[in-house]
Amino acid sequence: MTDLLTTRLLALNKADAAGTLSGMRRGIEKESLRITPQGLLAQSLHPASLGSALTHPYLTTDYSEALLEFITPASDRLSAPLEFLDQLHRYVYPQLGDEMLWVNSMPCAMGEDKDIPLAEYGSSNVGQMKHVYRRGLGYRYGRRMQTIAGIHYNLSFPDTFWRLYQQGEQDTQPLQTFISERYMDLTRNFQRYSWLLIYLFGASPAVCSSFLSGREHTLAEMFRGTLAQPFATSLRMSDLGYQNNAQSSLHISYNNLDEYVRTLTEAIKTEEPAYRDIGVLVDGEYRQLNANILQIENEYYSSVRPKRTIHKGERPTQALARRGVEYVEMRALDLNPFEPLGINQTQLRFLDIFATYCLLRESPHLEARDLLASKNNIQQVVYNGRNTGIRLCNWGSRVTLREWASKKLDQMRPIAELFDHTHGGHRYTEALAMQQEKVDHPEITPSARVMETLSGRGQSFFEFAIEQAQTHRDHFLSRPLDDATRERFAQLAQSSLQEQRDCEAAPEKPFADYLADYFRD
Repeated sequence: MTDLLTTRLLALNKADAAGTLSGMRRGIEKESLRITPQGLLAQSLHPASLGSALTHPYLTTDYSEALLEFITPASDRLSAPLEFLDQLHRYVYPQLGDEMLWVNSMPCAMGEDKDIPLAEYGSSNVGQMKHVYRRGLGYRYGRRMQTIAGIHYNLSFPDTFWRLYQQGEQDTQPLQTFISERYMDLTRNFQRYSWLLIYLFGASPAVCSSFLSGREHTLAEMFRGTLAQPFATSLRMSDLGYQNNAQSSLHISYNNLDEYVRTLTEAIKTEEPAYRDIGVLVDGEYRQLNANILQIENEYYSSVRPKRTIHKGERPTQALARRGVEYVEMRALDLNPFEPLGINQTQLRFLDIFATYCLLRESPHLEARDLLASKNNIQQVVYNGRNTGIRLCNWGSRVTLREWASKKLDQMRPIAELFDHTHGGHRYTEALAMQQEKVDHPEITPSARVMETLSGRGQSFFEFAIEQAQTHRDHFLSRPLDDATRERFAQLAQSSLQEQRDCEAAPEKPFADYLADYFRD
């Protein structure tokens, strides 16, 4: 274990920081495509019974009208996010008619780009902006790429913990400044070690051949209509996802919050010639919000983001610059097709451990060579991770995935014990041990289970995914909500629709003026 990590853990244990960790807040965002009974992308509108995708706090859409997004409120109760996510699914499924939810990260059988419906948010300026942004993504990357789904885990540490941590570091700067610096430490280490999450939880080793129709790739047809690599873990996290030459040369700095905000803002303000050629306002229709490298901050694809709750009309970078980092969003997680919710409590416990490890471990600045090494490590694990003898780059030296993963997990043991002291029992230590089992036995990883199922059943990826979607649909429909909970969600849907109507009825400035004001410093 590193000296600094040991020192920090000793100081936190001496200060009885375990009691403060009970105040950690967690939330989940989960994406799932709506599909027809035949497994095709649904062409229907977002169901009105689910409320307004613009204003509903928990049910919205992402890129496509068919890409549902489930959002849980942040909670300091450990089991609350999954319990709420379960309730959302039990409310949604009866509203879908004969449609289902695709339970894999890689999409269903895909047709042409034009057949992927963009998400609609109504006629208000904010609704138009969300729609035009998605139209721009389609012009820039193709619509098909935007139908890949995943899970985001949002996590924050309580102020009581931060005060103890700051005292142990003998740091005297304002508390929020300290908090922001430490969250940026976490994000840098997350990038260094996110390959481990991809190995442990990657669940997209195969994809329908229709998804890559007309594109060059290195995958082989291992099963009928199914493209894969023998030892792949997460094609969602591969270069088959976002294809963006402008972003490939974009270096957003995570070395401190000021640099992060500055480099992200520069990308939003710097014109990209290829996007200029697309045009912005063409024949009276907006094709994109602007012709810059990034239309808005969210266009920058990253495995982790420092976040701050935004105020109305505020950009994410402005919120960070004004009030500092509030929480982190971990984005490197596939949907697990064997779990009805796509994720389980054991995985969340490990993510708590992993995030805390990234927070407390030494976190030097990321230089260009470090970023390149991290990117190469991820691509190695994405395509060949279950060959645990592959060698990854660790601070300039080469080490096998098996050896490095075991070392990381061993270093996390005191953190798991700290969480067990917080919550009682041994669930965190057990969650950590289960990850070591996956390192020792690659055949029990989610990605290996997908490939074994395809091989054992003689199924294509599409057939496997449809079968899992039907199984999960039956799981939720067989457990209807009680009347009070169902009525609460129904009322929430109706109030969100009214909120959108009120927004659209209010007088507004022209959309061009709205955009100009939004991007004004």
